[in-house]
Amino acid sequence: MKKIIIVLMFLVLISGCAKINLDIPNSNSSNNEFEASEDELVAHFIDVGQGDANFIELPNGDTMLIDAGEAYESDTVIDYIENLGYTDIDYVIGTHPHTDHIGGLADVINTFDVAFIYMPKAVSTSKTYENLLETIKNKGLNIHTGASGVEVLNEDNLAIEMLAPNAEKYSGMNNYSIVLKITYGNISFLYTGDAEALSEKEITSDVSADVLKVGHHGSDTSTSNEFLARVNPSYAIISVGANNSYNHPSSSTIKKLEEYTNNIYRTDLNGSIIVKSDGINIEVETEK
Repeated sequence: MKKIIIVLMFLVLISGCAKINLDIPNSNSSNNEFEASEDELVAHFIDVGQGDANFIELPNGDTMLIDAGEAYESDTVIDYIENLGYTDIDYVIGTHPHTDHIGGLADVINTFDVAFIYMPKAVSTSKTYENLLETIKNKGLNIHTGASGVEVLNEDNLAIEMLAPNAEKYSGMNNYSIVLKITYGNISFLYTGDAEALSEKEITSDVSADVLKVGHHGSDTSTSNEFLARVNPSYAIISVGANNSYNHPSSSTIKKLEEYTNNIYRTDLNGSIIVKSDGINIEVETEK
């Protein structure tokens, strides 16, 4: 997918960012023959307060949006993507129907040309959810079911697959969350939505990842000891609002993460976070 403006726009966007580090992590991938590529995967963890919004520029030129925060944060997400120079998005994923994840998606879908939409088989009675479904219908789009085993993309050294949800029904909405793994060369990213310990336990696929988008804003309901040991991340990203009423992230979750990595980033402290990879190296930049 082509950008409509020159790279200068992107440089302007991140010019105030602080470069944190550039190193070669202990890769969780077995693809050790991959050579560093000029084509980068750029993962944006957008600061939308107490919510999730993740935009990924894939090395093949495609783009993906995973969640878009609350409805009142839609302009933040739209402006961010437009400032990168995009007018369309290849893949839009609503991990689960909670408003802090899908709230901004309706405006995003109305603003950009969208090719594919994935959502789990989970139903909500909220107006936000109903508005999203109506927007998708009016745009003439279809919803593809997000579930374990769904392969979004598999080409050369780039693969995107869903690892959860694994069951048809859950008592809590969080466990319907789509868990997505993106592998590029020797580097992998794991996006967990709000999946809790039950869903984590149900995942039988390989969850090892260099970059972990920590589940449920760092709540102690997610990131179980067993799951974290299987992921073994070199970097952890927490999307969370400053001084939120839920006391996220949990101190116990932070303590567990610190056993695996010192590279822990939070949108409440660091603002929007950008993680770049050429398939071997990882570079992290933060807004503040």
